[in-house]
Amino acid sequence: MSEPLTEDLLRELAPQVLGVLVRRFGDFELAEDAVQDALLAAATQWDTEGRPANPRGWLIQVAQRRMADAVRAEVARRRRESTVFAREVPGEASGRDDTLDLYFLCCHPELPPAGAVALTLRAVGGLRTGEIAAAFLVPEPTMAQRISRAKQKLASLPRPFADGATDRARLHAVLQVLYLIFTEGHTSTAGEGLRRADLSAEAIRLTRALHALLPTDSEVTGLLALLLLTDARRAARSGPHGELIPLAEQDRSRWDRAQITEGLRLLTATMPAGLTGPYQIQAAIAGLHGQASHVDDTDWPSVLALYTLLERRTPNPMITLNRAVATAMVHGPAAGLALTDTVAEALARSHRLAAVRGHLHEMAGDPAAAVADYQRAAQQTASTPERDYLLLRAAHLRTGERTQSGDPAARGRITTGG
Repeated sequence: MSEPLTEDLLRELAPQVLGVLVRRFGDFELAEDAVQDALLAAATQWDTEGRPANPRGWLIQVAQRRMADAVRAEVARRRRESTVFAREVPGEASGRDDTLDLYFLCCHPELPPAGAVALTLRAVGGLRTGEIAAAFLVPEPTMAQRISRAKQKLASLPRPFADGATDRARLHAVLQVLYLIFTEGHTSTAGEGLRRADLSAEAIRLTRALHALLPTDSEVTGLLALLLLTDARRAARSGPHGELIPLAEQDRSRWDRAQITEGLRLLTATMPAGLTGPYQIQAAIAGLHGQASHVDDTDWPSVLALYTLLERRTPNPMITLNRAVATAMVHGPAAGLALTDTVAEALARSHRLAAVRGHLHEMAGDPAAAVADYQRAAQQTASTPERDYLLLRAAHLRTGERTQSGDPAARGRITTGG
């Protein structure tokens, strides 16, 4: 197998190196600066001087030296911490993956949950502030302030930090982060491509690692099942030119049956305790889609029942929007449209509300309203494939070319099973 490109290797190693620095030192801003310096040095030197035998250890040592230079200029407390850090770092170059540790560190119980998740997505997940803001449905400046406050709070806490793998609050936050990173990888909020394979693959890798640590935790298992069942459809979700293919039109022979089987096996293993967690429930919904050989075979009444249960357990406007789609498939588009009205204000910033309403108006035989909603959704999305798809549907309706369509929400984010 050929070696990965330098850029790909550095992207993979960056959070691990950051984990070594922050887990022992606790100063995010200083650690981030040191890691960036080390990455820049690697990008400059490796292509000309050759890649070192231990790239991860090389980056750690370079970053350590950058931090040491900065620490020496600070007060005695910093010099003492630098001594401890220098003593412990050599053992870290042995190959241990600290990325998961860093997730738990960022999700410290002293941080508000929203701040902890946002900080982890930015510092470890590599998501841009705008992408995180879109996931939380808040303005980008608001999210930037939230991340800044979380960094400042974390820097003020006593170090070293305790292990958080058994802390339920921290575990819940880590699961949410992994879920959101996968979601951004599954369907990017912006850009020319439909998905970011690096993000979704990393989320699955880390969720597998977390499952290996906590194999009997039903929500950890449920999240892994959900990610596998959803990722199994990736090959069928886009056409030869990168165009979006909605769930109803996908060639299901291209779905990864091995992943679907693994996901269903994991989900089944959680059943003795009942469907109690949101990731279990969403995995069950994804499992119903995965088991249907054709869109017409989908057990929509069960999908609706599961979304109703999910909404009861974790109220959220996006869940309500997904329930509206399932409601329309069971009780008709008028019932689904009425339900979307209840989240119109909460989802005013999201293009998914208009996209779903466009589909439901199309189902109801109101092409003019559907065209208006599809055009509105196209204006709101920053994703080129989604925008093109929405405009194409509007154009078809304007010219009378009505096409078959399944679950419109399923064409997008992980929460809809796309």
